[in-house]
Amino acid sequence: MKSSKRRLQALTESSDGLPNYLKMEDSETSIPPVFRSRLHDLFSQIEKEFDLLYTENLNLQEKIDILSEKLERESYVGDKQNIDYIEFETSGKNSKVKLTQNNSQKVKASHKLKVQTSKIVSSFKAPTYNCQPIREFTGHKDGIWDVSTARPGQALIGTASADHTACVWSVEWAKCLLQYTGHSGSVNSIRFHPNRDIALTSSGDNTAHVWQAAVNWDLPRGQSSEEELEGGGEESLGEGDRPEVLRTPLIELTGHMGVVVAADWLTGGDHVITASWDRTANLYDVETGDCLQILTGHDHELTHASAHHNSRLVVTASRDTTFRLWDFREPIHSVSVFQGHTESVTSAVFTREDKVVSGSDDRSVKVWDVRNMRSALATIRSDSSVNRVCVSGAGLIAIPHDNRQVRLFDLQGQRLARLPRSSRQGHRRMVTSVAWAEDISSNINFFSCGFDRRILGWSIQPSKDN
Repeated sequence: MKSSKRRLQALTESSDGLPNYLKMEDSETSIPPVFRSRLHDLFSQIEKEFDLLYTENLNLQEKIDILSEKLERESYVGDKQNIDYIEFETSGKNSKVKLTQNNSQKVKASHKLKVQTSKIVSSFKAPTYNCQPIREFTGHKDGIWDVSTARPGQALIGTASADHTACVWSVEWAKCLLQYTGHSGSVNSIRFHPNRDIALTSSGDNTAHVWQAAVNWDLPRGQSSEEELEGGGEESLGEGDRPEVLRTPLIELTGHMGVVVAADWLTGGDHVITASWDRTANLYDVETGDCLQILTGHDHELTHASAHHNSRLVVTASRDTTFRLWDFREPIHSVSVFQGHTESVTSAVFTREDKVVSGSDDRSVKVWDVRNMRSALATIRSDSSVNRVCVSGAGLIAIPHDNRQVRLFDLQGQRLARLPRSSRQGHRRMVTSVAWAEDISSNINFFSCGFDRRILGWSIQPSKDN
């Protein structure tokens, strides 16, 4: 997880944001008060300069994005005109192409260049999906690590945040209906049970919790989520204006010696898999809370764990640049190791077609066949580290990035679209997680969250031109 900078800041700054060495008592430092005051003024000026530079960088980035999108559109128009011209020339009775020697050489050179840069050229194609932000969910007090959708038929999403809480939201009202506060550390992931009104969360307190996720649909609809959770704390809210707060889990899953970074339900919902910074993944019985198996083998901290939708298969990702496929369909489980990334694997998830999609800090996403771990079927290159990817039932890969971008690809590695990102649309800080909504009656079918403390609901639909 990319929190080293935040941890360093917490270690070096006091509660009011000043460096600790400027907050020491006179007896604890040899710096005279006059110089300490002067240092304080200088640091304040430096902070203001950084704020101005950051704002200027954001404005420049927006201009670059606009120019890039314009270039993509012009390139697409140019390509289309060339294609139309060639089709016209070859539309005769014999369907033969008459080219001079120079033209033939140009076509061969162009074809060679296209083969060498096929990944780049494909990015110039016009987007095949229209992506529009529809709704914003706000209220968390710190960055959001994960977003997840409820089972089909329930217009709910869940979020896990570094503010030590998990929230259940109404998609229709953009309103927090339930807030879980049972963890004593950052909540790193959230998953809803496939059949019951319970949820699973993992945390920096070295545990995973299973808790009751039934919501009260009778809460007032008039208040926005921002008014509920950012209105100055529970003391300033009326009894009916704040979400229901749950503090006690149904069961607490213990045994890890480090941060539990992710957890997921195995098919059927009777067992849970957890992934931890202690380099192990644990398999638990949900009813008893007993740890059934400890999965070892990764050389470094685990970063993610995900289960197959209808088979007893699990993938775990790690900072050791690999992800592992664990097969629990037989009494003696087997394991396969996939090696294809050069840096930490940040996530690995199954597709409906029994493939695995992995994302990495090496700025790539790869599609694998679970029966062939030697080489990837497709490789997607990007310009930023990849966070928790998600694949829709139709095979659309959504990729959240550190640079605030979210891009969509198909399983063949072809780019489909990029979600809008500007001062008015999209995220303002890194996007940590995304989720598809397969069966929600509203026009929102995709969600994203990030360290700007926001959750965005999107409408992603095929373009009419396609």
